[in-house]
Amino acid sequence: MTVNLEQTLVRRLRTLPVERQVEVLDFVDFLGQRSTVKKPRRNPIGLFAGLGIDISAQEIDDTRADLWQHFPRDVEL
Repeated sequence: MTVNLEQTLVRRLRTLPVERQVEVLDFVDFLGQRSTVKKPRRNPIGLFAGLGIDISAQEIDDTRADLWQHFPRDVEL
């Protein structure tokens, strides 16, 4: 079955102009990348663990309040 499929694909590919063959190749590459197993993302906390940064929840809250204090509450569109 696979050989017949491969032969059919090659036979049809050969009938296409070179520009279309290049598009088919790009598409095959795209499909190959899409099917690869993606590595899980690392937790950002772990990325910064060795930097010695120690920020408390209170410091985060204070900074957030300071940054947002002048942000308009009601915006008219």
